[in-house]
Amino acid sequence: MPLRTFQVDALRVEVYRQEADIVQSLVTQTQSYLNEAIERQGSAAAILASGASQVKLLKDLTTFGEIDWGRITLFHLDEYLGIGGEHPASFQLFMREMVTQKVTPHQFNYLAGDTLEPIAECDRYGQLLAAQPIDLCLLGIGETGHIAFNDPEVADFTDRYPVKLVKLADKSRQQQVNTGFFARIEAVPQYALTLTLPTICKARRICCVAMGARKAAIVKTMLTGEISPTCPASILRKYPTATLYLDEAAASAIA
Repeated sequence: MPLRTFQVDALRVEVYRQEADIVQSLVTQTQSYLNEAIERQGSAAAILASGASQVKLLKDLTTFGEIDWGRITLFHLDEYLGIGGEHPASFQLFMREMVTQKVTPHQFNYLAGDTLEPIAECDRYGQLLAAQPIDLCLLGIGETGHIAFNDPEVADFTDRYPVKLVKLADKSRQQQVNTGFFARIEAVPQYALTLTLPTICKARRICCVAMGARKAAIVKTMLTGEISPTCPASILRKYPTATLYLDEAAASAIA
């Protein structure tokens, strides 16, 4: 059970003591939700996120409980442009190691970061998403408030593209270094493919996780500031389908 829950606009917020408590609760909720969707529809679809906040969640989600993965179609949020699926920092590799080496979904649709035609790849992935209503989207929040690679500089609440090519802000690139994905900022690609905010927010259920003291400041901005692309994650306050899961450290700057 969360330590406390509260509402900010349409967004439900749940605060837990530590990561293990968030993961335990979210895994239980996610399994139940996906099983209900499969029972109701015969299949389900989910968008998964990469990053440190997702590691234990994906590990436990694919290890414990019963989900008929063979009836689930999966997507992921983003990918660096210019690196292939075997690159150590590739999100495609992350998903294979965390998910498809452990369970067998009906289909996992990967973004091709090594494409020679990035706009065509965005169109291809957008068409796949348009043909498949999304039941669940798992998210993390970046230190600039970005969701996927929708940095404040490129975030658009009314984006007409489902997937787009973006130039990464230096702060986002540095975060990839800080979290250990790259040794130095010069090694981080300057461009990425990302699902846009309207695409993410179409999901029937959105579960967003933020953990650790490094996220406290942006969580406060997200929940108490203006709903604006200057903090892309603030868009979740418009959606009753979204829940924000925080540990005590990430919630430490809010009352």
